Amino acid sequence: MTNATSAPVLELKNINKSFGPIDVLHDISLQLRAGEVLCLLGDNGAGKSTLIKILSGVHVPSSGSILMDGSPVSFATPRDASDRGIATVHQFGGTFPLMSIGRSFFVGAEPTKGWGPFRVFDRKKANEVAVKAVRDFGITRIEDGDRLVGGLSGGERQSLAIARAVHFGARVLILDEPTAALGVKQATHVLRIVNQAKKRGLAVIFITHQVMHAMAVGDHFAVLIRGSVAADFKKGERTREEITDLMAGGETMAGLEKEIEDYMSSHDGHPPPAGH
Repeated sequence: MTNATSAPVLELKNINKSFGPIDVLHDISLQLRAGEVLCLLGDNGAGKSTLIKILSGVHVPSSGSILMDGSPVSFATPRDASDRGIATVHQFGGTFPLMSIGRSFFVGAEPTKGWGPFRVFDRKKANEVAVKAVRDFGITRIEDGDRLVGGLSGGERQSLAIARAVHFGARVLILDEPTAALGVKQATHVLRIVNQAKKRGLAVIFITHQVMHAMAVGDHFAVLIRGSVAADFKKGERTREEITDLMAGGETMAGLEKEIEDYMSSHDGHPPPAGH
């Protein structure tokens, strides 16, 4: 359960981000608590992707601060964010289609057996742990860890990635448009997994432009328009129609992604240091 009086697990204070002359984010301030789902809503070009890249260590903010458990943190790389317990699951789960479920679950942290130079991947253990982890999230159709990830549905891939993040100690789970490419049945399954993660005490950031999906799982909502927080409210404070109207009321930053891409290309993919 969300405790509104508990200290935030993650807090953003006046986050700004510019790519050279292009201002993308403006004074973003948000709080996220354990056992809470924060739904980040906004149309394409609203700034959601840039904000997520800051939280996951891909970009460094131009100004402002990120706090975890009340203490300032900085992420220079995605590994820095991961080491702090921030896990990002992208639209298709970030899994490897030609790997087995067991291999994919443990990629980069494979269990081994044997001794010294004779240590080898412990396939049996990996499969057992992976299958148990996903079944604990209610994905009972998966019984064989040797099954290829490519044979899973989109919803199952999302669930596998979420179960993996939880297994490896994630405290903050960032879900980037997890239901965007899914049918109704698969999307419902993913929403159920999100609620499971919340019940386990994780802090979840759910990025979407689908208001119905947000309302099904969200405790706290923030609407981004043109790189600013246009509204920040709790569950029950706005109707679906009000949220939809709010999102539709802001012009999207048409062509902004192309502008940023062109700017980055002209600087060999390396923007100038933050603040310049």
